[in-house]
Amino acid sequence: MVFGQVVIGPPGSGKTTYCNGMSQFLQLIGRKVAVINLDPANDMLPYECAVNIEELIKLSDVMMEHSLGPNGGLVYCMDYLEKNIDWLQSKLKPLLKDHYLLFDFPGQVELFFLHSNAKRVIEKLVKKLNLRLTAVHLIDSHLCSDPGKYISALLLSLSTMLHMELPHINVLSKIDLIESYGKLAFNLDFYTDVQDLSYLQHHLDQDPCSAKYRKLTKELCDVIEDYSLVDFTTLDIQDKESVGNLVKLIDKSNGYIFAGIEPSAVEFSKIAISPVDWDYYRVAAVQEKYMKDDDDDDN
Repeated sequence: MVFGQVVIGPPGSGKTTYCNGMSQFLQLIGRKVAVINLDPANDMLPYECAVNIEELIKLSDVMMEHSLGPNGGLVYCMDYLEKNIDWLQSKLKPLLKDHYLLFDFPGQVELFFLHSNAKRVIEKLVKKLNLRLTAVHLIDSHLCSDPGKYISALLLSLSTMLHMELPHINVLSKIDLIESYGKLAFNLDFYTDVQDLSYLQHHLDQDPCSAKYRKLTKELCDVIEDYSLVDFTTLDIQDKESVGNLVKLIDKSNGYIFAGIEPSAVEFSKIAISPVDWDYYRVAAVQEKYMKDDDDDDN
């Protein structure tokens, strides 16, 4: 029985940074971790990946050969991966004995609430390799500062949960930066617990564009509340307590914490009972360099 995470979320939500930080955190507490990059557009990896989809297919090649844009190209790549699932299985089999798996997926949200290619890839891996996976859905916390964007994030999270059919944890990432986007209308608990959304209506009415769709917004909020499935946990990837708390949730959701894995008795006590003592400076330095490189590329 092999455990792991399926890391998904919109572009810019911090998936690659998450995989980088989470892999180093898990290694520091004693787990052997393998990161699997399944994003054919991600050619600047800050971590060492055990499996890279670019060995099978590259987005740039697909776009050039088939005259597709980036969105259509990613759908094609996921379809190609599904048809060549044997390639991925053969790459994963050597890792199954003692590794914890992190799957870094593309940021195109349609792949996870509309198209079924990525879902079928995961289903086949779960069935054939006996994996126990949790979907970790990252949402940039700055969306909380805009009521309309927050409701959109809730709809995306709900749609993804229903479509993927996996143990699922929604995460507000970059929580350490949330105040830099302006003062929140409510306490953070309001956004993480997804409390009475009718309180957002007043703030939406202040925007002439949003006010035109008042009735539609109310109906969408009612759908979210009727399902009552969505809530969030928060994450600061540079804070050991924040990362440790998230690992506890993930381990409970996929059953890792209840499995009889012989080498993990000490690790269980670290994760489930006491705070984990670790040094994040090395991870932070990598992230800082990675972000600086991105800024230099943008300029």
